[in-house]
Amino acid sequence: MLERDRLFVGAGLVGVSGLAWIYSVSGVGPMSGEMHVPRTAVWAPFDAWLVFVMWAVMMVAMMVPSASPVVIAFATLQRRQDTSARVWTTVGAFLSGYLLVWTAFSGLATLAQWGLQRAALLTPTGASATSWLAGVFMVAAGAFQWTELKTSCLRHCRSPFAFFLASWRDGVGGAIRMGIEHGVVCVGCCWALMLLMFVAGVMNVYWLAGLALFVLVEKVAPGGERFGRWAGLGLIGWGVMLLSEAV
Repeated sequence: MLERDRLFVGAGLVGVSGLAWIYSVSGVGPMSGEMHVPRTAVWAPFDAWLVFVMWAVMMVAMMVPSASPVVIAFATLQRRQDTSARVWTTVGAFLSGYLLVWTAFSGLATLAQWGLQRAALLTPTGASATSWLAGVFMVAAGAFQWTELKTSCLRHCRSPFAFFLASWRDGVGGAIRMGIEHGVVCVGCCWALMLLMFVAGVMNVYWLAGLALFVLVEKVAPGGERFGRWAGLGLIGWGVMLLSEAV
């Protein structure tokens, strides 16, 4: 039964992430992406809504793969406590709580994009308009990789069983709350990396895929913590190079 749960939950996560990637690839490409990103600094309400949806779907595409081990771990623990079909409801509730946090983050990202574009600091594709801004984002993201907050949040994401054992709550409401709590920690782990979306542009699908792979390796692969720190040094070096070009 546990193996069947893992198979079904894994397939569902692949499906959710796959649909989000299909939308993102079709929505941020060179031809179709224009309808999702306002071309001027003056946004209509519908423009803001489209940008928000774009960010929300991108977060699903990027974060669900790296969160899959945690969701499967939750499903395993839930099945051991409840052998009824209700386990699927609580797994869905946990994932919904997790994605709710990233949806809220998408709202903040939309506001950040609007502010930067209004200040003429972003190009129409959502990329940094100046080398110094790109450099600042690079250095900030790289430096954050070495902070205690990053280390603590990453360890939580890589080893979630301690969190579940200490914070377990029964029922759908408890699952949603645990999903929200895990989502908050996940945002704490990855928010600085998301700033890098403004370096090459939020419409750059290759940059989007690269960041998603970065997060996946950092959270899932053996030695992910060391990888994240050494990659942080690389980001700092890249950022310093960009800042020197802007001087």
